[in-house]
Amino acid sequence: MNTKIIAFFNNKGRVGKTSLIYHLAWMYNELGFRVVAADLDPQANLTAAFLNEDRLEELWLDGNRPNTIFGCVQPLIKGIGDLADPHLEYIEDLCSYGNLALLVGDLSLSGFEDQLSEVWPKCMDGDERAFRVISAFWRVMQKTAVVHQADLILVDLGPNLGAINRAALIAADYVVMPLSPDLFSLQGLRNLGPTLRRWRKNWKDRLHKNPADDLELPQGQIQPIGYVVLHHSVRLDRLVKAYNPSIATIPNVYREAVLAQPGDNHLSVANDPHCLALVKNYHSLMRMAQEARKPMFYLKPADGALGAHATAAKKVYGDFQRLAGKIAERTEVKIS
Repeated sequence: MNTKIIAFFNNKGRVGKTSLIYHLAWMYNELGFRVVAADLDPQANLTAAFLNEDRLEELWLDGNRPNTIFGCVQPLIKGIGDLADPHLEYIEDLCSYGNLALLVGDLSLSGFEDQLSEVWPKCMDGDERAFRVISAFWRVMQKTAVVHQADLILVDLGPNLGAINRAALIAADYVVMPLSPDLFSLQGLRNLGPTLRRWRKNWKDRLHKNPADDLELPQGQIQPIGYVVLHHSVRLDRLVKAYNPSIATIPNVYREAVLAQPGDNHLSVANDPHCLALVKNYHSLMRMAQEARKPMFYLKPADGALGAHATAAKKVYGDFQRLAGKIAERTEVKIS
């Protein structure tokens, strides 16, 4: 049985997606899940969040980058073979269970974009190599799942609708959509929904043309399981007024654009079953966590988490514990 792959995606950037995945990966580790965090964003911000600069230099300056996602697909890019075996970077400093591993991102991954775009139409002709290229991300991630005996894989993607993200989303069983409460994020959602449906249909049209009996392919479910509103501001437990118009339209936009269902004017994000969480902007707590290179909910007094900060760190733990539980429930992920 294939390990469940959950992608986090919105084609509008700077919504806090990478931080969300980072904290969820740590929370799943905390809850005893074996998790792979896969960085398929060519900006590699998730990798930079997990690893210090010395380790990044070792990984990214090592010739053909054999220990990154780019190293895995290099034989396909060069036309000299299929995938190289993936390397997993184990996150050990705070990881008492040994359950958290990283599939290392790489800025050079953007060089794979043209090839992914080129072979997409060739799948309709039954071209075996085209299928091997398009399915590369899925096959790499399933290999990492076997090595790590992973319960789930969390995938970070860049904010665009290009060929890399198409291949990555085809590899995903589920997709979570991080949003910020602004018009740009909502417009991204309106573009994203129809695109996902088109990619899903186009991949289904190609699947039966696979000429290789021994080549297992992703099914391209790309099933939306909900959205997370990130960095909303609150004052006296109410959303700041400037954000209200955008937040109020999210449930309808999600239903109409992503699910292709009629809207419901009686819904708000507070009672929308598709809203997985409202995650506040923790401001100074986030800066403190970045400096300490750890999740916000692991901050200690030695890191500067005193008084109100210590209380906030405990609240963050509860917020991410609930969110992780909801995602696990909707994706039917269970601890091995």
